[in-house]
Amino acid sequence: MYIVYVLYSVQFDKIYVGFTNNPENRFKSHNEPGTKGWTIKFRPWTILHTETFNDKSSAMKRERQLKSAGGRAFIRELLQQRSQ
Repeated sequence: MYIVYVLYSVQFDKIYVGFTNNPENRFKSHNEPGTKGWTIKFRPWTILHTETFNDKSSAMKRERQLKSAGGRAFIRELLQQRSQ
């Protein structure tokens, strides 16, 4: 099973989209001290959205969709709904 996830940094108004087959470790790695990677600059991260897929190729396809302009619009809509 694969999880596509959207993280949000409230402090920096940044979005991160990724996928994993080990969500617990992956989410932990985004917020724990580390020395490399884009996400270390914008901590702390909160989980905004997740979707579950049975196979890696479907998860990768959805990740690409969420990283597109339409996907970013969907994510911004989620943020607007969350703040109401």
